[in-house]
Amino acid sequence: MEKEPVLVIMAAGMGSRYGGLKQIDPVGSEGEIIMDFSLYDAFMAGFKKAVFVIKKEMEKDFRSLIDERAGRFMEVEYVFQELTDLPEGFSLPEGRVKPWGTAHAVMSCRNVIDGPFVVINADDYYGSTAFSLVYDFLTENQDDDKYRFCMAGYLLENTLTENGSVARGICETDEKDYLTKVTERTKIMWRGGDIAFTEDDGATWTKLEKGTYVSMNVWGFSANMMKEMTSRFPKELERIMKENPMKGEYFLPFVVSELLAENKATVKVLPSREKWYGVTYKEDRETVVQALQSMKDKGLYPEKLWK
Repeated sequence: MEKEPVLVIMAAGMGSRYGGLKQIDPVGSEGEIIMDFSLYDAFMAGFKKAVFVIKKEMEKDFRSLIDERAGRFMEVEYVFQELTDLPEGFSLPEGRVKPWGTAHAVMSCRNVIDGPFVVINADDYYGSTAFSLVYDFLTENQDDDKYRFCMAGYLLENTLTENGSVARGICETDEKDYLTKVTERTKIMWRGGDIAFTEDDGATWTKLEKGTYVSMNVWGFSANMMKEMTSRFPKELERIMKENPMKGEYFLPFVVSELLAENKATVKVLPSREKWYGVTYKEDRETVVQALQSMKDKGLYPEKLWK
């Protein structure tokens, strides 16, 4: 029997655009945070263990919210994304305060995970489908001559906010829904009834088609991904130290793209038709609160998640 998939929740990046620690801002009628809904969906999909990647100084706040709620039903662990967690021969550049990016965040779990794992963001509501899709994929597929990874693919139009621009990984797939390429676009927004992105602060806009798959950072990996991220980090760190020592980051999609280019992995895109909710901007909060209450009213969630 393969090991059970573990849920990894990236919560170390503070919400800079939102102003404040949005990961622990209550949005549910019983004081639930967005993460409660993700944990509930994950638990219902079969996950028995969750690992939170946080900053050390956030531990007390997180424990007060998680341990007595989801923590009564699932095994919960906390790991800390430390700036000083660097490979031998590297030291922290003086004055650097920015975390080293999403791949580094997930690597923080390398001592507590030794099987398949799923990565999500702490502050996104994904809907229940994504969790069952990735859980089922990882329990039914094993690495063979290649690593067999997956990701939940969302329709671009289901992942936007009315209140500003968002960053999304635009996905290209082959005819069998295998990922061929992810391109990060950092400023995507509605323009009238169309969706477009800009790379020059709005001087020019390029239209994106509705129905395009985007990555919302719901990845399913085999244990081998942890090895790959760890072994590739020193080379990437050398580049960061040369080019942008204060702000350069080591991103998860970057490692995935390298493995695809080297023909070492496949990534099955599992289509989710659900609507994403998240608090990118302060103004988004009310939309999220209303959407989650409406789901409770329809019986999709119990009034109190963790009875």
